Amino acid sequence: MQQMNTIIKGLLANNFQFDAQATFYVLTDDTTKTLGAAFAEGLRQNGYDTTLEVMADRSKNGEEPPKAIAEKWYDYTAVFCLTRYSLTHTVARKEANKRGVSVITMPGITEDIFFNGAMTADYSKVEQETLVRATQLSEASSVIIHTGGQYELRLPLEGRKGLPSTGVFKTPAASGNLPSGEAYIAPLEGRANGEILITGSIASLGLVDEPVLLTIRDGLLVDASGTQGKALLTILGEGAGRNVAELGIGTNYKARIIGTILEDEKAYDTIHVAFGSNHTFGGTVNAGVHIDCVTKNPEIIFR
Repeated sequence: MQQMNTIIKGLLANNFQFDAQATFYVLTDDTTKTLGAAFAEGLRQNGYDTTLEVMADRSKNGEEPPKAIAEKWYDYTAVFCLTRYSLTHTVARKEANKRGVSVITMPGITEDIFFNGAMTADYSKVEQETLVRATQLSEASSVIIHTGGQYELRLPLEGRKGLPSTGVFKTPAASGNLPSGEAYIAPLEGRANGEILITGSIASLGLVDEPVLLTIRDGLLVDASGTQGKALLTILGEGAGRNVAELGIGTNYKARIIGTILEDEKAYDTIHVAFGSNHTFGGTVNAGVHIDCVTKNPEIIFR
């Protein structure tokens, strides 16, 4: 508990800017409730009025929390979500931000992730790198990704804004992951084409057993190789879940690829593409699912 209190004290000093009257709501679930309870107690030990709530696990990333729970968020300064599946790309998170509430999501968080790796980075450095990458994405009309020495994916970006997830949340209604460190953007729907070889991990499936080749036509994932590729297609379903929703670039020098997407997608020398919803960060698709796929050592060409 002392280690937890120390890390929370550092986060409150360096990553946030709350006054003494701030109130916090910690949402956790059956899978993550032990760590969630410890986090809530750590906030209390650091002097903050904190409410803890445990919900049933969601079934996939991007699934909405119960409406009754989401509506409670409006009464707090900030919400911390330590859950099995991600609530980042949800209407609940977006609506809370509109009402001035900060929402910090930690999907798949474990003790290892909390005490090691990406969480231990100097976030002033992460912030600087992330802002540079976000600007590159905003200024590009398209990005070409080369993987595996022979595969190419073209993603049109014109008119879309690159967004920084810096891990530094010093303004009201902030949102993002902890640990953090990525710049990301919603590519134009219906226009991405090509292939990308996934060599890192896939959200909900963990580290890839062997590289998974994804084939994208007119903005949709149409094929994915191997057993894990087929499992990915099943999670996404036949409809809007296959939309190319996101391109992200990892910017956290301490992040590791460990099979948990929360940390994997933040690692240096990685990019990730995600499928499904992007309506919460500049896109137009609400699919009720959002699945990230991380690949290592890509070549990135901005146009």
